[in-house]
Amino acid sequence: MGTSNNSTVTEFIIAGFPGIHHIRHFLFVLLLLTYLLIITGNVVVFLIIRLQPRLHVPMYFFISILSFLELWYTAVTIPKMLSNLLDVTRSISFKGCLLQVYFLHSLGITEALLLTSMAYDRYLAICTPLHYPTIMTFQFGLKLTISCWLCGFLYPVPEIILISQLPFCGPNIIEHIFCDLSPVISLACTDTSTSVILDFALSACVISGPVSLIVLSYVRIIRVVLNIPSAEGRRKAFSTCATHLIVVVMFFGSVGFMYIRLTKTYSLNYDKSLAVVYSVLTPLCNPVIYSLRNKEIKDAIWKYLRFYMLFISYFICCSLKGKDRFSVSVYERTHFNG
Repeated sequence: MGTSNNSTVTEFIIAGFPGIHHIRHFLFVLLLLTYLLIITGNVVVFLIIRLQPRLHVPMYFFISILSFLELWYTAVTIPKMLSNLLDVTRSISFKGCLLQVYFLHSLGITEALLLTSMAYDRYLAICTPLHYPTIMTFQFGLKLTISCWLCGFLYPVPEIILISQLPFCGPNIIEHIFCDLSPVISLACTDTSTSVILDFALSACVISGPVSLIVLSYVRIIRVVLNIPSAEGRRKAFSTCATHLIVVVMFFGSVGFMYIRLTKTYSLNYDKSLAVVYSVLTPLCNPVIYSLRNKEIKDAIWKYLRFYMLFISYFICCSLKGKDRFSVSVYERTHFNG
């Protein structure tokens, strides 16, 4: 199965985690709940920023785009992972595998560039506050975002073209939890040194480049913040960067260990664990980090929660008592004064 008459592989089998057949239904429910939390968290952050006028500033614009990106990033891998937990064959077509690799890398690169743009935004806001409004305009932020998406979707094209031309005529079991470059390249029945070197070079550039710019930005930010005379001023400056730094460390830490290596051999459990981190845990934690550590977003979320809770209470009371016990003005005052 998975080969044509001329022994060319037409589909792959995703190995996933071995020895979990007896708990696969439990893992399916756990992963499904996690995916629903990812969708809910990122949708809430995106909508709160879009609906709250006082959050219509470049910093929150980038956060909303990051939440929007995470929705698509997780949609590339998690639905298929859920399907594989219930599907005995766990198969994926050759073209489907290439598409998954392409979108996984293009969206991952877009996120790396977007995190770099967010670091540049913080650098301008803290190091050049007088010029910040004239430099980081909405139009400039939009151009940065569009550039991130364009570069992200164009950058992996050479890798995908090269891997699509490799001959696959032997084993078709991908020892991973989804299709990715290293596991797929390792199945090619030819010399893959060129593909491995290209994969390493492109991965090194797309990871080390943004990381270097982010580190440079924060080195300058720290120098400026340390010169702020008041402790309260330093605390506020650092707090605006803390959430971004946590997300940067989680994302680049996992993908860096995963992709920057000049070899096609790899530790199966090591890679699968890292894949879970950057494909599931990081998108799950991002909205939580931004919600809990960002006062403006947290206040906006509680504001809407209080309003909708009072709104629901109003109709429950009306249905139980058969008449209005609360006037509209009461919950409107609570909403705007909360």
